[in-house]
Amino acid sequence: MESIEPGQTPFAAVTAQTSKLQRKYQALLDQSTPFVLYRWISTAVFLGVFFLRILLAQGWYIVAYALGIYLLNLFLAFLQPKFDPSSDLLDNEMEDGTAGGLPTKQDEEFRPFIRRLPEFKFWHEATRAITIAFLCSWFEVFNVPVFWPVLVMYWIILFVLTMRKQIQHMIKYRYVPFSFGKARYGKASTS
Repeated sequence: MESIEPGQTPFAAVTAQTSKLQRKYQALLDQSTPFVLYRWISTAVFLGVFFLRILLAQGWYIVAYALGIYLLNLFLAFLQPKFDPSSDLLDNEMEDGTAGGLPTKQDEEFRPFIRRLPEFKFWHEATRAITIAFLCSWFEVFNVPVFWPVLVMYWIILFVLTMRKQIQHMIKYRYVPFSFGKARYGKASTS
């Protein structure tokens, strides 16, 4: 353990150690960036361990429900565009009286899909939320007695209603938040 240097306050020493830990944590995050599939597999396994903990402990259903709501909120932010097309539509209609949306003609401007919540931040926030929920499942104060089937039904109803609304929004403003199924244009062969 490092000793406090002369003239250095204990607060400065704690700040220096915290800063050092934050840099190491950020370096680990930066190194994990290209490994998308492995990151998501590890998060899914961790989520499975959390749910196994909930099932075996027969409790902490409120913690699991809160985690489910938060993950649903993150997923919706992941699916939504950064700039809402419905507000862009109102702006376009006020400016020139035309309808907005994706380009359908050659001379229209191309606007790529930019997510409100990027994939890496989605993964990071989801993993952090699962970690916090897992830690909360070890403290009895968070074990509020509830009838868990009601929470499951609430979550399923909430999921169905919000996804239906999101899909209707995607259809109305003609955007697809995923890259699979879209046309890919590569280099034309000259042979």
